[in-house]
This record gives sequence, structure tokens and C-alpha cells, in this order.
Amino acid sequence: MSLSEQAIERIRQLIKDGTLPPGARLPPEQELAAELGLSRNLLREAVRSLVTTRVLEVRRGDGTYVTSLTPDLLLEGVGLAVEMMRGDDLLEITEVRRLFEPIATGLAATRITPAQLAQVERHLNAMIDARDDVEALTHHDDAFHRAVFDATGNKSLSALLGGIAGRTLRSRVWRGLAEANAADRTITEHAAIYRALAHRDAPLAHAAALIHVGTTETWLRENLGHSLSETPAVP
Repeated sequence: MSLSEQAIERIRQLIKDGTLPPGARLPPEQELAAELGLSRNLLREAVRSLVTTRVLEVRRGDGTYVTSLTPDLLLEGVGLAVEMMRGDDLLEITEVRRLFEPIATGLAATRITPAQLAQVERHLNAMIDARDDVEALTHHDDAFHRAVFDATGNKSLSALLGGIAGRTLRSRVWRGLAEANAADRTITEHAAIYRALAHRDAPLAHAAALIHVGTTETWLRENLGHSLSETPAVP
């Protein structure tokens, strides 16, 4: 490892072994550098890197702290990476989504609460009302699935799938579906997922989600190389 990588690993080790638990404030720079046997420049470089990956956070005028280290923070980078993907790499991510999303949807069917189901229904109805508004469709499509993922009760799974199937990818697909007059069909697929969740039917929810992800994958396979590169991402 480079000196910079070694510095990062030494700080990470302090966090992993509990010396610096979530929420802990790092010792003063000079003290920590001496403790780890690092130059202050190397320590600063390591801290900057760990801030970028949401392991540390700098509070102006107060110091540097370990974050909460929750899955939504640590897996945030997955979504940022997916936003940058094109071509076959993006298709591979969709294949990963096909592996995990139906399982998560089936799990949600066994665990979803009435309040969570109502939230899923609200976003479905909003999608139906906004069938001609790509921006609104994208927003409520993303929120629909995030509500389903949250209903699994598994924060790591929810954060991972939220990154893989995020807003930017959905925006690209929705624009393509709108141009192909296929939005109604996709909304119907969302409705099928909702009905399966409402009936607490895990196998049906799994199947409905698999069909829905298949629609996205088919569209991507047919449009790689032109629609993906021409469609602007939503901020």
C-alpha cells in the first residue's frame, strides 16, 4: 500500500476496533499524527479521503468526528457510481438489480406495515395522475420503490438497492418509455407490485417485481448506445 493508503487504514482500524466509535471526536491533529506515526500532511490526506466516503465528517470550528456509520451513509457511493455508468456497465448493474429487487419485494410483502403500504399506494396514485409528466413520474417511481425497500426492515438492503436503482437511472428509462408510449404498461406493473404487497403475497410480489425489472432491462438492451448517451440526467 502507498503511504496514503496506510494512513487511511490506520484510522479505519481505530474505528473498527472501537477506539473511535460512531460519533466520536478525533484527537487533535498533531496528537493523532504522532500516535499513528504519520506526518500531518499524510493524516490530512487520509482524513479528506475518509470524509469523502462518509466515514468521517468535519464540523467547522468543532473538529472531525466519526459519522454514524449507518448503511445509508456508507453505501451512498453506490448511487453516485451508478450515475456515472454507461453501456454494458449499466446493463450489468440492472442484472444485479434483477437478482436482488424481486427478493426484497417478496420480503417486503411479509413485513410491510399498514402505514408503509399506504405510502406505497400514495406514490402509485401520484404516478397514475402524472403519467404525462416525466419529472413527476421519476420522483414517485423512485419513492415507490424506496418505500418498498424500507418495508423490508433491512437498512443495508434498502440502501444498496436505493443506490442501484436510483433516480438518475429511472429518469433515463422513463424518458425512453414515454417516447415509446409504454408508460401505461410500466405503471400497470407498479400496480401489480402494490396489489401483491397489499395481499401479503410474497411469491406474487417477487414475480411482479421480476417482470417490472425485466421491462427496464429490455429497454436498456434495446437503447444502449444512443438513448442513454443522449438523455440528460436529472440533478
